[in-house]
Amino acid sequence: MPTYRYKAVGSDGKPVNGALQADNQAAVLRLLDEQSLFPVSVEEGGGAAASAISGRKKKVKLRHQTAFYMQMADLLRAGVPLLRSIEVLGRQNTSPVLSEVLHEVREDVASGESLGDAMAKHPNAFADLHVTMIRAGESGGFLEEVLARIAIFAERQDELRNKLVGSMIYPTVLMLAGSTIVLFLMIFVVPELRKHLRPETFNVLSHLVFGATDFLLSYYPFIFIGIAVSGIAFYVFAQTENGKVTIDRLKLKGPMLGKIITMVAICRFCRILGTLLGNGVSILEALDIAKGSTGNRVLSERIGEAAESVQRGESLSTPLGKSGLFPPDVIDMMSVAEESNNLDNVLVQIADTNEARTARTIDVAVRLLEPLLLLVMAVMVLCIALALLLPILTMSQGGGI
Repeated sequence: MPTYRYKAVGSDGKPVNGALQADNQAAVLRLLDEQSLFPVSVEEGGGAAASAISGRKKKVKLRHQTAFYMQMADLLRAGVPLLRSIEVLGRQNTSPVLSEVLHEVREDVASGESLGDAMAKHPNAFADLHVTMIRAGESGGFLEEVLARIAIFAERQDELRNKLVGSMIYPTVLMLAGSTIVLFLMIFVVPELRKHLRPETFNVLSHLVFGATDFLLSYYPFIFIGIAVSGIAFYVFAQTENGKVTIDRLKLKGPMLGKIITMVAICRFCRILGTLLGNGVSILEALDIAKGSTGNRVLSERIGEAAESVQRGESLSTPLGKSGLFPPDVIDMMSVAEESNNLDNVLVQIADTNEARTARTIDVAVRLLEPLLLLVMAVMVLCIALALLLPILTMSQGGGI
């Protein structure tokens, strides 16, 4: 059923804006008339309409999701009924997309659906993990706590993402600028200077640089086509299930970034699992929910295997340790926590400690990346310069200039 946004005037003369779900525009007009509202404009879609470029519904930004979860938790703690809380938050204008989604969520909840089921209809606004946790909170009677935890989790995730993106801006610009300079030298400068050099004065670097230049000039159409075809093939492969599993495995095992990606996923898993256990969710149900928080299929599969071991009466730390993905110190802490029956608190502590450690590792990695890129670009430019200058010096000494 499509959504229509409307502007109307009430019986008291005050303007009223909102959204309604109806089969067509005529049905919207009837609904407005029943509410004693005089319609000024009625438009299909609105803030949550599909994007003209991608054709998909516009997504709600993570910071708007975080604010919604925290405000919803505060309203429920203050004793405001659920429907009233959704209505209040839906009237805010910080995010038109979220406002329209919340109006639809309120209508579904008012018709008898649970909050989790209503939110699950809007994957553009609410992540599957958040919806699953909210369902657990509704069934266990700790919805306010879950909403607050989701807000904290989403806020930290947003901070880490912004930190990583901000840190990579300078290295990316540096790499693009350096690559552009090297290509300019290889395509425009080197061929012109080569015309004035004698072949007998060429050295090893000269042959390598001139060979690379000839290759670029002769086969550049095929190079661009090859890059485009490779990119398309990789994209198609990445959409398949085998491709997704392969990419997730490479993420965990990749050099340098592999450990960082693995620790970020483990921290998310530990935080979600600890939160659910602390709120009374059974360990099997909590594991089923938390394994989806990793964002990695390989790690989720290993956690699923661990859940099967727990169901057979074994400890959680043993199968996770055998997976080879969890660091030994994390496994040791989980093992001790299981023996002391304090797993929920220890898991949250593991997440806090390793998130701070991972953030420092990212800072160090980015700081090392910048001089490394500068060094690589400097070496490439130096090789080009030597390939050209040494023959010139040889010709000068031999009286060729």
